[in-house]
Amino acid sequence: MTRMTFDAVAEALPGEKWRGRWHRSWPAYEAWFTARGGDGGPDLRACRAALGRHMPELLPTYDRLVGLAGSGDRAARFLSTWCPPQYLGGCSLAAMADGADVRLVRNYDLSPDLNEGFLLRSEWAGRPVMGMVEFLWGLSDGINDAGLSVALAYGGRAEAREGFGITTILRYLLEACETVDDAVAVLKRVPSHMAYNLVLADRAGSTASVEVLAGGGARRMPQAIATNHQSGGLQPDHPGFSRTHERHTHLQRLASSPRQLHRHFLKAPLRQDRFDAGFGTLFTAEYDPIGGSMRLIWPDAEWRQSLDTFVEGQRMIDLAASVAIPAAVPVDAQAAVAGSTAGPDMPDWTRAARIDWLAVGRDYAAGRGRAIPAYLAEISIREGCRAGRSLGKRSRFG
Repeated sequence: MTRMTFDAVAEALPGEKWRGRWHRSWPAYEAWFTARGGDGGPDLRACRAALGRHMPELLPTYDRLVGLAGSGDRAARFLSTWCPPQYLGGCSLAAMADGADVRLVRNYDLSPDLNEGFLLRSEWAGRPVMGMVEFLWGLSDGINDAGLSVALAYGGRAEAREGFGITTILRYLLEACETVDDAVAVLKRVPSHMAYNLVLADRAGSTASVEVLAGGGARRMPQAIATNHQSGGLQPDHPGFSRTHERHTHLQRLASSPRQLHRHFLKAPLRQDRFDAGFGTLFTAEYDPIGGSMRLIWPDAEWRQSLDTFVEGQRMIDLAASVAIPAAVPVDAQAAVAGSTAGPDMPDWTRAARIDWLAVGRDYAAGRGRAIPAYLAEISIREGCRAGRSLGKRSRFG
């Protein structure tokens, strides 16, 4: 599938719009959480205590979200993202400043079936924040009213230790920090459960790349770029599949102004088009810390938003053609997030959430190269009954 729907939603405090998104997305996340051993993780008391210990400013929002989600034990543990199951993806990141302009640009590379396509403007802790949502309240990238911008990339190794899901940490950075230095200090004290690479920029023109280590700790790198491996001599799990070294070398050699930086992300080797293999560029995001704005960009389409003039709406993008597809009828923003049934143009999240992405990478490294539909067919046969039981309703798998 190469068609994706992107929603832009504004909700100052979590309410009915967020609840609608929860009901639409939770069945797939619950299937992923249970299939990956989430029920064997820390209990609810430990999860909430960890959040209070490391990111106490998020507790009021967390409690509100848990209530909107129905206050169930599994949902509350999932939303804490304390010691969650493993997850991974690919991305290219860079930030640049020249004294007059600052830009942070990222490519989000993954399967269209595994991205929420959800841009949210909120004021959960009192300050405006805008970014691409992951795990229903975390962020893969975003910006706040102080101009702090941040984006993440998978660190390349599927080692997991005690810590938080990185998307919650990004949410915390934008809720609690104003500068790159503030954010780096937080990254050094708040543990991530897996290795990730972050690139940051702020309104004053400070930029940074930070390697976040599994279980805690962070290293600030000399150049504000990142792909899907880290320094220190450890090899990523499947560098040939992700082409991480090729992309990183390209970023190191870029000669560009901040305003032209995004153009390099719209073509190879940074842009990926292996959608059938689950590794295509779903969107390019450009953040402008001085202007407090961002763009979602595709080769032949873009969507501009700002913290001051955020406009709700929906875009359907054919990723293969990279053009916006007009909706057949006008789309109400709240209805878009409240819908719970996957139609022909919506991803079947429950199936996609159960793909073993490490197996995909191993197959490509070995030259087997099965496409994602083949994995979905295997899941239909192998996992259908168990998934149906975990969801408490008839399985979508057959």
